[in-house]
Amino acid sequence: MRKKPTVADLRAKKGKGQLTMLRLFTLEEAAAAEEAGIDVVSVPQELVTHPRYREVAPSLFSMTGVDHRSAGTREDYLRFSGQMLNAGADAIYCSGSLATVKFLADEHIPVVGHVGLVPSRNTWTGGFKAVGKTAEAAAALLTEVQAYEAAGAFAVEIEVVPVEVATEISRRVGILLWSMGAGPGCDVQYLFSEDILGENRGHMPRHAKVYRNFAAEFDRLQRERVDAYREFIADVASGAYPEPQHVVAMNPDEMAAFLRKIS
Repeated sequence: MRKKPTVADLRAKKGKGQLTMLRLFTLEEAAAAEEAGIDVVSVPQELVTHPRYREVAPSLFSMTGVDHRSAGTREDYLRFSGQMLNAGADAIYCSGSLATVKFLADEHIPVVGHVGLVPSRNTWTGGFKAVGKTAEAAAALLTEVQAYEAAGAFAVEIEVVPVEVATEISRRVGILLWSMGAGPGCDVQYLFSEDILGENRGHMPRHAKVYRNFAAEFDRLQRERVDAYREFIADVASGAYPEPQHVVAMNPDEMAAFLRKIS
């Protein structure tokens, strides 16, 4: 069986190729990622704390988190982190401040930060668009990644940043860079399972790649579901359902005795 990597194992792979990472939401996806050989996953707390999660995903390095806007105080964040690690998580995603990252890292919590297009902070960078397209913005990104490293984070997700910028940043820092739309010069390539499987019916990010069309299959199954229900309705109306094999029959002698009792 494959061994689940530690933070030290992942850090030792810096600059030695790229790992794979998925955002998952279900036990079925986790089991598939395990069997396929995915390295790192991001999962909601409801999944990582599921009693069967580690049964189906024993070797997936698993990150979970909570939006800093609803996390509460730093002490609340620390308490949450401890609960998740005790439940089976391997790292905590923190979208909060560098001070919060340092607070958690000082308590030996494996913390992952976020730079570039950070959805919870997109208003500061002009909305949902690429970050770091000018020399000044790119230099600021490098400074931010270095600050995360100094604060004690062992990795940062770098999202929708020009490939050249992400590559140069990765070369200049010891912290791991988890690329979501930031190119192959990082340490991990990160996609959402729903995009890979073609389940995303909304906006498809530029960096997403569809490998299967589950949406079409879901649509086919839904049509089959409706047709089955309609056939059931028709059978009830015509008397075709239930048939003798669907019900329990009474012994004729017992039935006769029953009728005598109630007559």
